[in-house]
Amino acid sequence: MNRVLVRRPRFWDPEGILLLALLLLLAAGVLYPLLQVLHVAVASEGGGLTFRHLGAFFQRPLFLESLVHTLATGVLAVLFGSLVGVPLAVLTVRYRFRGRTTLQTLALLPLVIPPFVGAVAFQQILGRSGVMNLLLLRTFGTTLPLMEGLTGVVLVQTLHYFPFIMLNTAAALAGLDRSLEEAAQNLGCSGFRLFRRVLLPLALPGYAAGALVTFIRVIDDLGTPLMLNYTTLLAPQAYLRVTTMGLTDVDGYVICVMLVALSLAALAGTKAALGRWEYAVLPRSGEAEPRALHGARAVGAWVVAAALLVPALLPHVGILVLSVSKVWSLSLLPTVYTPGNYEEVLFRTPGFIWNTLRYASLAALVDVALGALIAWLLLRGRVRGRAWLDTIATMPLAIPGVVLAVGYLRVFHGWNFPGLGAPLTATWLILVLAYSMRRLPYTVRAAYASLQQLPVALEEAAQNLGANRLKTFARVTGPLMARGLLAGGLLAFITSAVELSSTILLVPRMELGPLSYGIYVYMQSAVGRGPGAALGVIAIVLVGCGTWLAHRLAARGTGLLFRL
Repeated sequence: MNRVLVRRPRFWDPEGILLLALLLLLAAGVLYPLLQVLHVAVASEGGGLTFRHLGAFFQRPLFLESLVHTLATGVLAVLFGSLVGVPLAVLTVRYRFRGRTTLQTLALLPLVIPPFVGAVAFQQILGRSGVMNLLLLRTFGTTLPLMEGLTGVVLVQTLHYFPFIMLNTAAALAGLDRSLEEAAQNLGCSGFRLFRRVLLPLALPGYAAGALVTFIRVIDDLGTPLMLNYTTLLAPQAYLRVTTMGLTDVDGYVICVMLVALSLAALAGTKAALGRWEYAVLPRSGEAEPRALHGARAVGAWVVAAALLVPALLPHVGILVLSVSKVWSLSLLPTVYTPGNYEEVLFRTPGFIWNTLRYASLAALVDVALGALIAWLLLRGRVRGRAWLDTIATMPLAIPGVVLAVGYLRVFHGWNFPGLGAPLTATWLILVLAYSMRRLPYTVRAAYASLQQLPVALEEAAQNLGANRLKTFARVTGPLMARGLLAGGLLAFITSAVELSSTILLVPRMELGPLSYGIYVYMQSAVGRGPGAALGVIAIVLVGCGTWLAHRLAARGTGLLFRL
């Protein structure tokens, strides 16, 4: 029998040239700015290597306190988010009752509202002079400091990011074999003991993934602390050092290195913890049928769900009411209503909205193109070096936005890009670059999942009919991946539209600011909170519609559940 030898492409072949071009592009957009931040943090005045700056970080009480508080917010948000997300995951997966689909939809709504917008709404409802404290003061003569200091930051972040834990835990629970649960029940294990000893350990990889995403998002969150005027955290400290002391201040770079170190430590810690146990996927003996609840038990399920969800849905109501109010201070409801806030942002200053559509659309198009090429190389390519491409393309998931923005300011400040006539950081293109690099993992994963489900025989048939690999990709593979690419592109679009961590550092001028920057600027004054809330409602509608469409495309096309 003759053996067919397939020649591995060399780097000077078209496939190798494409891989090299993508590696160079990602190195310039992701790796090099990150290495520049690290270089400044460990470089001595003479150009050598020193750890003096890193050591000085731990001798500064403010920075040390910020590090401790950042760790505390991440851990507490995961802990309290688990108390909300895990029970909701169990309710929506293990039980069937009237309105379960509605409950699943409501549980996703916190992701629709940007966290910094939710912070303003929570202040209006739970703040020192908010609706709840006014009621408590009138009824019991006391108030609760729910939004003061670190407590307010943890509260907002917990109620915004818990859906990540819920989604991943629900996906893990839904994939368990029903026979495992039945075997435990036959041995006398039931109720909470069954959940604690059998179901939760088996779902631990999914839960850990959700907890990891939550932790990284929390320590990366810059808008929420700034909106609540609490800056004793690493991300706000990095922002303040860069904006007040300038790009020559070493401390700002050291703080950025600490943020990256926390993200990588969380990732390594999660892998190490999961590596202590072995998780085997057994052949499923049958679909896990949810247990039907009727009557009082169904009502009880809704009571539990309402107790968990109502606090998380308060910002949606608060921001909507604030967007149509002219005067809302020291009163339970606005004393004067007006549609003028929407007239302000839609007709008098529409630039924030149009800038957002332009930047996010261009970034999504770049991500779709790059995601399709990278996924094709990873799955269909035969040239060496694909593992490096996968690593660098996934790296932005673990890089906080403020770190990437500082790296861009360091690398591209003063660099006149050919044809622009101005430094790259002085144009809106720097925002498109930042958005496309930060959201690239979404389209890569979406394209990868779509391509995995396409039979290789379709491409081989096209090549047997005379089409080369490039033409096969353009005429066969690309169109068949279109639904998954569109879903990933939508996720890149909607997350770029409400990105604040990198935006706030990279916006060249006020008139070039996107929607998230407009919200931040408006919310800095009591007079502008109405227009800021109107922009927040527009952001919610934009993100909500994009999320719904992305989930529809994912469900109809690849069957995947995309998570922001």
